[in-house]
Amino acid sequence: MVIIEPHIHMYSRTTDDYQAMYAAGIRACVEPSFWLGFNRRYAGTFFDYFGLILEFETVRARRFGLDHFAGVSCNPKETEDRRLVDDVLAGMGEYLDHPRCVALGEIGFNNITDNEEYAFRRQLEMAAQRDMLVIVHLPHFNKPAGIARVIACLRDMRVDQRKIYLDHNTEDTIDTALGETDCWCGMTVYPISKLTPQRVSEIVKRTGAGRIIVSGSADWGISDPVSLPKVINYMRTDGHDDATIQRLVFENANAFYRQSPRWKPEFNIVPLDPREFQR
Repeated sequence: MVIIEPHIHMYSRTTDDYQAMYAAGIRACVEPSFWLGFNRRYAGTFFDYFGLILEFETVRARRFGLDHFAGVSCNPKETEDRRLVDDVLAGMGEYLDHPRCVALGEIGFNNITDNEEYAFRRQLEMAAQRDMLVIVHLPHFNKPAGIARVIACLRDMRVDQRKIYLDHNTEDTIDTALGETDCWCGMTVYPISKLTPQRVSEIVKRTGAGRIIVSGSADWGISDPVSLPKVINYMRTDGHDDATIQRLVFENANAFYRQSPRWKPEFNIVPLDPREFQR
């Protein structure tokens, strides 16, 4: 089964992770912009990072057989300084227009503050101007309040919700996400935090596969770049048919990203012999 990893932060991963992903069946991935573990102080450091995930990371992934795309944004964890946000957004256009950029994101809420909403709304406007897809980050804590504020913004701004990937849902938010929006609804699998394969399986039994997208996200913390193959294995033992599983790990992500004209993944890239790599 070919797998798309629709939300993963490969900047924080090693080459061993790429090898494990390929061996497990993952053939394409999308890397949204994220917090680097500390707050950046200058707009230029954001631009260097955008260039890295759009260009070098694409090359690095291809060496191991994966087609790599990216999303560009000012992440919600770095939006309390409005002056910095304005500087970043003023220079972000060329990166949003890059041929490997398939979405603006991830944006949304962390501590659910007014400054986060300011950055969220401004970036939604930028995406609408370019008719771009958007990856939205629900907060790790107080998720019901977070999704309520996201939905209020989307409705107020009359955003095309079919172009929104509303990620990091759990049992506390998935019914709201599916029932009150037209967004594609993400669930993230981590070994300890977020969801387990078992919890994903139980949710899908109740909701169906519908507009649900599953990802591993895999950042600096305890996370797993091959979460999706583990979801597949568990769901098979838990009574789900292959058609349902295929929707969760390939078809739904492909349908969402296919709305971007830049999404043209190659699923048959042959990994290089490591001895042939050039720095």
